[in-house]
Amino acid sequence: MVYLVVRIRGIVNIPSWAEKTLENLNLRKKFNATIVTENSQTLGMLRKVKDIVAWKSVDESIIKELLEKRGRKKGLHSLNNSSLPSNYKTINDLANAIHNNNISISELEDLKPWFSLSPPKGGFKRKTKTQYTQKGTLGENNELIDLVRRMI
Repeated sequence: MVYLVVRIRGIVNIPSWAEKTLENLNLRKKFNATIVTENSQTLGMLRKVKDIVAWKSVDESIIKELLEKRGRKKGLHSLNNSSLPSNYKTINDLANAIHNNNISISELEDLKPWFSLSPPKGGFKRKTKTQYTQKGTLGENNELIDLVRRMI
């Protein structure tokens, strides 16, 4: 299983310890997203920066959609079946390998380890400064998949 992590808050007034954690998660800018493995270390990192990011456990379909529409190679070239790493023939194979923890997105050399998203179409439906449990978008967010689909 993997988590989809999206940075919701910007880069101003972020403590240095949170900046370092976000840099380790490859989330340097607002509306960047990444896919990380689901283990105790990454969950600890996510809980540490829960006031800046939102995350949710995801399935293969959203990973495939992100790779097709927002996946970039070095030099900002878009990702297609001919430009995939040599072990994978289609984007479906790559999405399946990432979902099953066979490979991490940061281990792929030519692929950028983050996805640049746009602000959501229709805006945020909940507050962006509070946790999901307090009617916000931050933290472990059960509605994150719908939000990300509007951001792609």
